[in-house]
Amino acid sequence: MRRFFQFLLLLLVALMVGALGAWLGLRYFPEYFNLSPNAILHSESVVSDTVAAPYRSTDFEQSFIDASAKASPSVVHVRVQSLIERESPYRGTIYEFFFGPQPNIQQRVSSSGSGVIVSEDGLIITNNHVVERAKRISITLSNQEVLSAEVVARDPAIDLALLRVKPTTPLRAIRFGSADSLAVGNWVLAIGNPFDLETTVTAGIVSAKARSLNLQSGRVAIESFIQVDAAVNPGNSGGALVNLQGDLVGINTAIASPTGSFAGYAFSIPENIVRDFLQNVLSHQGKVERGVLGVVLTELRPHLAQALTGGKKGGVVIAQVKDNSAAAEAGLRQGDVIVAVDGKPLKGIAQVNKLLGSKNPGTKVSVTYIRAKKEYTVEVVLKESE
Repeated sequence: MRRFFQFLLLLLVALMVGALGAWLGLRYFPEYFNLSPNAILHSESVVSDTVAAPYRSTDFEQSFIDASAKASPSVVHVRVQSLIERESPYRGTIYEFFFGPQPNIQQRVSSSGSGVIVSEDGLIITNNHVVERAKRISITLSNQEVLSAEVVARDPAIDLALLRVKPTTPLRAIRFGSADSLAVGNWVLAIGNPFDLETTVTAGIVSAKARSLNLQSGRVAIESFIQVDAAVNPGNSGGALVNLQGDLVGINTAIASPTGSFAGYAFSIPENIVRDFLQNVLSHQGKVERGVLGVVLTELRPHLAQALTGGKKGGVVIAQVKDNSAAAEAGLRQGDVIVAVDGKPLKGIAQVNKLLGSKNPGTKVSVTYIRAKKEYTVEVVLKESE
């Protein structure tokens, strides 16, 4: 019992000493006991210890920022309204039995893409597939001003179209770079309006050059794409591919995807093809004039090389010769392997496109080809594309 009273006495003394200490602290040192949230937030020592210094971009990051700021004002949103003819829902029904055949339905459809301003007075480049069925086109500039646009020229062979708007003030035209100066591994930016979003910038590297995808199978087409791994999605078509100087090196046009959305690969029309298209259209008052062979080509695969050329690997195979074409008049046939144009050896279809893409109708070119494993050379006079 005695020990119990001793314990109580010690506990009472301890409580009194603690209370006295707390009173003295609050009385003479109140700043150390002010633990309210406001006091903590306004404590100079806490703020100075927790607020980070402003982030400074590295030189590498700054080049992306500068390129985006330079090129983005030249990229526009293209809104298209078109009419699509659909089969009558009454086709084959009892309604037609009583009232006769019913006309197809004209359905109004809206779609969108991107475009690039190439002149201060209102010329805009986009993809042909963005506007080919357009009945009405509107352009939204980076400052949200909306302008009506008209089609100046279209070229399905290279999937490019030229639009014109009438701006109230000079527009910010993009500066052209050099697609030929790009190397595999160079950084590039894709700028456009994917999924109807406002201007969006994605980055990637050049994965390959001079790609031919045979996107327009069965028709004369000029393909020599830049392959990139920057994210490009529906709505990016017709937008800009720029280098880290903010200069145009391509027009984004296609993606390789099983789903219809970006899956790792995208393709752009090189700046030199875009430039040739512009010069062609402007020099012929809106009409596209291009000399073509009039053939559909396919790559020379190893198994074909042995059968057609005896093992020679360079060249492209003529898969089809168009009736009344320049190639037909020169005697070229399906199965011939073109190995050189104007004496320049060929490696693939993209090189043929590059050599012939800017030539005018009436131009004479020398075509070297192999038939039945024997080599021949013929002069071909290019005809105007259809």
